[in-house]
Amino acid sequence: MHTAGALALMTVLATTAACGSGSADSGKAEGAFGVSAAMYPLQWLTERVGGPDIAVTGLAKPGVEPHDLELSPIQVARLEETGLVVYIRGVQPAVDEAVEQHAADRGFDAATAVRTLPATAGDEHAHEHAGETGEEHAGEHGDGTGEEHAGEHGDEHAGEGGSPISYDPHIWLDPSRFATVATKLGERLAAADPAHAQGYRERAAKVAAELTALDGEMTRGLRTCASNAIVTSHAAFAYLADRYRLRQIGVSGVNPDAEPAPARLAQVAEVARREKVTTIFTESLVSPKVAEVLASEVGAKTAVLDPIESRPASGDYTSAMRRNLTALQAALRCA
Repeated sequence: MHTAGALALMTVLATTAACGSGSADSGKAEGAFGVSAAMYPLQWLTERVGGPDIAVTGLAKPGVEPHDLELSPIQVARLEETGLVVYIRGVQPAVDEAVEQHAADRGFDAATAVRTLPATAGDEHAHEHAGETGEEHAGEHGDGTGEEHAGEHGDEHAGEGGSPISYDPHIWLDPSRFATVATKLGERLAAADPAHAQGYRERAAKVAAELTALDGEMTRGLRTCASNAIVTSHAAFAYLADRYRLRQIGVSGVNPDAEPAPARLAQVAEVARREKVTTIFTESLVSPKVAEVLASEVGAKTAVLDPIESRPASGDYTSAMRRNLTALQAALRCA
């Protein structure tokens, strides 16, 4: 009876899940290869690479800070059946735990595909690798498959209970790195669903080319600017800064929920005055109050620089990145 009851419960959960669980689904036809994506940028990439051959379930609700994600029983039940889970280990402890318990052999940690940067408190960082491509970064770690990274991140990503992680997870804010993730994701999907391998590889190559073109657009747009210092409400933009030779000064660290200490605020204000910063960047999912106070103190204005952790209010990942480019060009007074 217990077994029959468990099966009945799973049937109810699966039926309810099909009707909606508050997460974002791609709406593909029944019978398509099922993939779960932990947050919006990974969902966007997965949908583009998977195309009509997959059905994508987004685990995070639009407009909600993904770091705070808690999975419902329905979502956990879905992971039992999904063919692949695309996530970044250490960002969402609930996802990490669910993958470990229910999809250990079906998880693709996107951070294993690229060279990650250490988490900082937002201090200015001299990016010695700013001119390298995502493939060059991957090449620093053996054959570029990410296997060496996977072992390395096993400790680094230990974000259990919301504890700090030792690397910056916002890899998608460097399109060249994200292009590398697209290629690796295509290979992972091809291995998991061989019947559609050619389509995955072809779409991955197309998406990687589009991301490479976006990278070139941003490189040209940020090449000649009066300043290279960006003051952000939290230190989510290390990869963008690393790629385009900018200096990020974060009011708080990688965790957007962390309250900055008064000493940190004073330090950032001093740097902003010295650098003649005209703009303090805020985010759509984080309260702008601290940034607004800081801007008032140093005589600057505020503007949105989107870390694209959730689905943009309009457009998609690429249009949000182009809006970021426009905002940066205005703040840095680029030619």
